[in-house]
Amino acid sequence: MRLWKPFVLAGLVVSASLPAVAGTIEVRMLNRGEHGSMVFEPDYVALRPGGSIRFRVGHRSHNAASIEGMAPEGYDGFKGQIDEEIIVTFERAGFYGIKCSPHFGMGMVMLVRVGDTALPDGFLDVDMPARPRKRFEEILTRAEGAGQ
Repeated sequence: MRLWKPFVLAGLVVSASLPAVAGTIEVRMLNRGEHGSMVFEPDYVALRPGGSIRFRVGHRSHNAASIEGMAPEGYDGFKGQIDEEIIVTFERAGFYGIKCSPHFGMGMVMLVRVGDTALPDGFLDVDMPARPRKRFEEILTRAEGAGQ
């Protein structure tokens, strides 16, 4: 286990009691944003069950898709088309890893927390390239630091 995991996990357990957002949140898919190149903005969203994310095309050549193995058990997943604006509703509490399919290897990922739940053990143990893994670690660190 990496050194940062216990601290991030503890912070996310504590922050799980903070209010999550209801309704629909807009997330832009960008070539460049606040946290570097090939990003979702925001890259961390906390929702209540039944909340939605509208994935908006900020720059062309992006999509939004769930990452297999980074969602609550039994979740069917989703995959938007390139340059498609989609709305995804998250009914089941848990954590969801989201990627841009063409730019996954470049680290274009985001994290969604639905409901009052803790990050599951092994959430980041999914087989993925180094850049998205590093980006997920950065997202988790920022989320924990912001009390999210």
